[in-house]
Order: sequence, then C-alpha cells, then structure tokens
Amino acid sequence: MSNDLYLQLQWLPKPPVDWRKRLKQLTDAPNQAEEIRYLASHALSASQLEHLGRRLGRIAASERESLGLTPFRLGIVSNSNLDLLVPQLVASAVRHGIWLDCVVGPYGQIHQQALDPAGIINSAQCQAVLLAMDYRDLVPGVQTDDPATALRIAQQQLSAIRTAFLENAGAPSIVQTLAPPPESLFGNFDRRLSGTRRAQIAAFNHDLLGTMAQTPDYLLDVAAMAEQVGTASWYAPDEWHMAKLSVSLRASPYYADQLGRLLGAILGKSRRCLVLDLDNTIWGGIVGDDGIGGLRLGQGDPVGEAFVAVQQLARDLHGRGVALAISSKNDDTLARTVFREHPDMVLREDHIAVFQANWSDKASNLAAIASSLSLDLSSLVFLDDNPAERALIRQRLPVVAVPELPSDPAYFARTLAAAGYFEAIAFSQEDVARTGFYASNAQRAVLAGMAANLDDYLASLAMEIRFAPFDAMGQERIAQLIAKSNQFNLTTKRYSGLEVGRLAVDPTVRTIQVRLQDCFGDNGMVSIVILRCATSDRWVIDSWLMSCRVLGRGVEKMVLAEIVRIARAEGASEIVGVYRPTSRNVLVRDHYEGFGFSSLGEDEEGNSRWIRSTAPVLDLPPIKVAQSVEQVEPASLAAQ
Repeated sequence: MSNDLYLQLQWLPKPPVDWRKRLKQLTDAPNQAEEIRYLASHALSASQLEHLGRRLGRIAASERESLGLTPFRLGIVSNSNLDLLVPQLVASAVRHGIWLDCVVGPYGQIHQQALDPAGIINSAQCQAVLLAMDYRDLVPGVQTDDPATALRIAQQQLSAIRTAFLENAGAPSIVQTLAPPPESLFGNFDRRLSGTRRAQIAAFNHDLLGTMAQTPDYLLDVAAMAEQVGTASWYAPDEWHMAKLSVSLRASPYYADQLGRLLGAILGKSRRCLVLDLDNTIWGGIVGDDGIGGLRLGQGDPVGEAFVAVQQLARDLHGRGVALAISSKNDDTLARTVFREHPDMVLREDHIAVFQANWSDKASNLAAIASSLSLDLSSLVFLDDNPAERALIRQRLPVVAVPELPSDPAYFARTLAAAGYFEAIAFSQEDVARTGFYASNAQRAVLAGMAANLDDYLASLAMEIRFAPFDAMGQERIAQLIAKSNQFNLTTKRYSGLEVGRLAVDPTVRTIQVRLQDCFGDNGMVSIVILRCATSDRWVIDSWLMSCRVLGRGVEKMVLAEIVRIARAEGASEIVGVYRPTSRNVLVRDHYEGFGFSSLGEDEEGNSRWIRSTAPVLDLPPIKVAQSVEQVEPASLAAQ
C-alpha cells in the first residue's frame, strides 16, 4: 500500500467505467446536484479532477444555489503556476460539500496583492486567502553566512503578507508549512548545520506554528502531507522546470483534498460520529460462529493486533469529541458480551453512544443512530469491512461517508485516519465533552419514549438555561456553531472567529450565546443570536440559529423571550425577523409565523421579513433561567 494510499486517495472508491461519459453529460443531467456529488466522490486523478473542475465552471451562477453546496470564496496567491491546480481544488471541494469560487492573484505578485487595498484579492470579499507558497519563495537556495538573519527576513515577509490581507481584505490567511526538497547539500549532516535549506525549513515551520495561536489564520500542513507521500513524490523537477508546478501532478489530488477538508472544517462540515461494524471490522472473526474465545483480537497475533489498532484509533477519536456508535447484523446480547468480557477489547460499552446490534438493514440502523444523536446523516462515517454493505450505504445514504477498506486489516486504521473525515481547526474543552452530549441525547430519546406526554417529558428533564453575550472564552465554539448550523438557521449568515470578536464589541449589536443543562448533563452551547439596532425603537434579528439536538424542548421559545427582554431593555417596541430560504433550512420556514410574528412581505428572491411587538412572551416551557444577558442602560444605540 505504502504512499499509494495518499497519492491515489484509496479510501475513496475507484471511478466507475462510465465516469467520463457521465461527466460529458453533466450539464444536461436531470439530477445535476446528485450527479456532481457522485462524480466528485471517487478517487480521481489530477486529470480527472481538472476536467471535472472545468466542467463545473460552465454551470451558470444562477443554478449553483440549487446544487446544495455551501459557497466559499477563496483568494489564492502564489509564485507557482496555478492553472492546473485551481480546477482540482474546485472539484475536490465538492467532495466536502463546498462550491469553491477561486479568485487567483497574478503570478508571482504576492506582496503586491497583499499591500494593494484595491487589488484583485483584497477587493473580492474573500472568506480566506490561501498563501500557496513553498520553500522556493522563502528560504535561500544557497548556504548563507547569517542563517538567523535569513530566517528572520523570511518570517517577517510572511507575517507582513498575513497582516496585510487581514487588514485590506478582512480575511484570514491559510498558511502552509514548508516541505523540504528531497535533495540535501551535506547529506546526513544537513539538519545539524543551521544555514542549510533543510535546517532553515525546520526552523521556519517551528516558528510558524508558534505564531498561529495569536492570529485568526488557518494552517495547511503541507510538510506533513509531503512526509506522508515522500518528498520525492511531492516534488517533480521536470514539472517545475517545464510548468512551474510546485506540487507534482501525482500529489496534487491529495493536496486538493486536504484543502477541501480544511475548508469543510472552517464551514463546520467535519464529521461528528464514527459508526462501527463489529465482525471482521473491530475484531477478527464472527462472534456468532466463532464465539468470544475464537475471535482474533489482542497482542501476539498480527491480525489480532491490527484490530486492536482500529479500536485504539476509535477510542482516540472518542477522546477528542467524536461520537462512537455500533451498527452490526448481530445478536445484541452476544455482541455486548464481547465488550464486557473480552480481555483485549480497547473499546467498552461506555464508549458507545448508540448500540445497534440487530438483524435490520444497516441503512435503517444508521438513520436511527443519527436520529438518536440528533445529528444529520451527513455527520456520520461508517466503517465496515464488507464491500457489499459499503456499496449499499453509498447507494441508499450517499451523504454518509463510507471509507473504502483494503483486504488487509493491518491498514484499516491508517486508511480511516488518512481519509480525514474529522478535520479540526480548533480544539476546546467543549469538544472533549461532546461525546457526553451525544450519549445524553440517546438517553433523552429513551426517556421521551417512556413519558406519558410532552409536558411530563420536559418537566422530567429539569432543564436550566443560561444566556450570556459573546465572549473571548466562547468565541471558537460560537464560530463553529455559526459555520455548521444549517437546518435551524434563519438567515444562514456566516461569521468567522474574527468577525465574532468584532460583533462582541460593536455598540450597535447585542449578542446572545445560549447554554442548556438538564438532568443528563450539560448540553453546552446550543444557540446563537445576533441582534442589530435598526432604529431607536426597532431591532432586527440578524442571525438566529440553534443546534438541532435540543429541538422540541421549548428552548426556542425561551430564546425568543430573552430577545424580547433585551429589546425592551433597549427601549425598542418592535422586533423584525428575517428568513432567507436555503435548501437545508426548510425546518424553520414557518418559525416566525408560529411565534406570532406578522408578515412584512417577501422579496423576489424569497426572503421574508416578519415583525412582532416587544410584548412579553407567554406560556413559557418548564425551563429555569439560571442566567440572563446583563441588562444595559435603555439609551438608544442608534445615537451612539
């Protein structure tokens, strides 16, 4: 398998034999949205990605919203040739649910584009700027007598570019680590001599990582990618000399997929639940036939150790906030007995949020798991050794990620890790606690089934709600929730972490973060509201979004009551809400009407406006308000 796993994207299925024919018919396909996702979902070569990307470019702008892909405008600057790479980036982004609009700066004009406020990149309203720079841009090509000064100059250059884009474009940078070339000057002595390219690159990367925490910029770890495939595969001298390609055509599909993952994480599209099959997936053998003692699992047996590695990776993912679930055609009691009694099991029952061991079809089980955890099916990754089961899920539930597994279980764990389904751009204590949230959701679902009626169920949860303005401590989580919330999201406006910080101190804005706790534990942050002062007596709900895992518990009514309370405290007599329809927020189409708002009409794009007085909200659910947003003086913000 070696580096072909990465270079050939082997966790994805191979393209079908009619792939090129279907590509040619793409623009005429009646189910164009599904066909685009299907074509992009395979392990495509650089040439196939380029052809798909160029074909996507022919789709009219008016048709793109109907594709169900989240738009992202990316500026790109580089000292290399991007003509072949950009279409690959566009096609790979589809795989991660993104319609990527690339704004490319002129060749070699990185500093000019960063410093010119009216430049192509700075005037394009990009959401981020990719600094596609490699060692040739920043590290001297010859041994220098003053390596410290050379390194400092390179660091200052990059810092100036990042700062300029942030100030002039209002966009964070996606900064790449530098991958060293395979050639060395002193052989094994290279790393010990501070002036060599290899030593300079290592020092540059170390310093870069130290600066990332101080900025809103994102990291694309090119050095790690090159390590995985080998720098000799990452760089192709002939392609550089002939076409100035800084990443070889062999490696560019992997680079494009990695960027797609990162953009997906920025938009909150990373997967949140790993669903595991049992027999021959996390242990060797079939427990119903072989019995617990006949399973291959544990140290001393190369096959048994391979399955231990799969479980260890799953447990590590659980530790960083990924929910684990089981979907297996098996006897429930027998399957659970392995978790409880087998001495070499790394995973135990308390790691599993939902345990579905039965004889139902796995597509139904996956739907039930998503429902129990209050997750969309697009949050799931399904790991199964059986090619037939994988194919069935891809056909029936195409939004579920299903990695293609090799025949050798020794590579199961590496393949799952290589696929990058759980890409992250931040990590917080709330991420650590998230697996507890999911397990509690499953318990709440059981309790709901036992309750005689909704009122009894809500009362039994003993809920407490807390409201607070945006703050620095919650900024990352707020940005995550804004990025990934699609169903209960009235306007689907996206704000980056940088913009969240600005909103928190804007005197014409009031912000609300909502946290919920109940008898099963802390649900964490579940809702976000951004209010803007329109006039001295009217406030507008700029954004209102909520995690679907708390729907149906009366939280939305409590949030409305807090919105009304804040508006009244500011002296407002009216609140205006806006609904901007998308392909995924149909759930809240009638939200404002259901809460007694009156219609102000609808524009030609289908956006509707609704108005309500600031009269108190009545008939509140049995939820205790443990904390409200601090009241401010009722002076008009419009005057400020």
